[in-house]
Amino acid sequence: MIKFNRVDKWYGDYHALVDISAEVARGEVVVVCGPSGSGKSTLIRTVNRLEEIHKGVIEVDGADIHARGTDLNRFRANIGFVFQSFNLFPHLSVLANITLAPAKVGGQSLPQARESAMALLARVGIADKASAYPQQLSGGQQQRVAIARALAQKPAVMLFDEPTSALDPEMVGEVLNVMKSLARDGMTMMCVTHEMGFARDVGHRVWFMDRGRILEQSTPDEFFTAARHPRAQAFLSDLREH
Repeated sequence: MIKFNRVDKWYGDYHALVDISAEVARGEVVVVCGPSGSGKSTLIRTVNRLEEIHKGVIEVDGADIHARGTDLNRFRANIGFVFQSFNLFPHLSVLANITLAPAKVGGQSLPQARESAMALLARVGIADKASAYPQQLSGGQQQRVAIARALAQKPAVMLFDEPTSALDPEMVGEVLNVMKSLARDGMTMMCVTHEMGFARDVGHRVWFMDRGRILEQSTPDEFFTAARHPRAQAFLSDLREH
């Protein structure tokens, strides 16, 4: 579903992504982890072209997404993205946040978009918050709205960029439960996260990154019990200490 082939990216002289080659199969949940500054968020943001690449090819469902002439609006409608800081429109109600893209970009009628939005809000457990505004919600509720909004376009792929890192600890579980539900339903997912319990319970594979490279790709069981790369071993040792 997602294929990276010899991908490189620079910020000036800084080599942010170094010769990345990896694949995410359809229906697979890949968890990307590693220390801060390792390139995790940059990598996931290249998948929907929030970040451009300088070398290599990224394919989503067989299409070269960085090719010239790509219709970005149509392409991005097929990829849901959930940000660390929610990125909801503060002047719009929860319902309006979710119906905006399907009605304006997806061509749905407003009644149809509202019906779908209410079903999604029920799925993420906050149907009673449809008329509320983002500032009236907890962080966990805002992130669940963000997930519902990303699902409103019926994407083939969901990308999560540290979706729980801005949340209070007691709110993390409610967001992870929604993500686990998506995984059980067979959604193709790439998740940048520090939630190693989620990686162990839900991930099909773990990619460990450091200094712009994927140093290890393995199953969660292999990664957490017998990591091969010394840098991954040191990372896990630090996690256990804390």
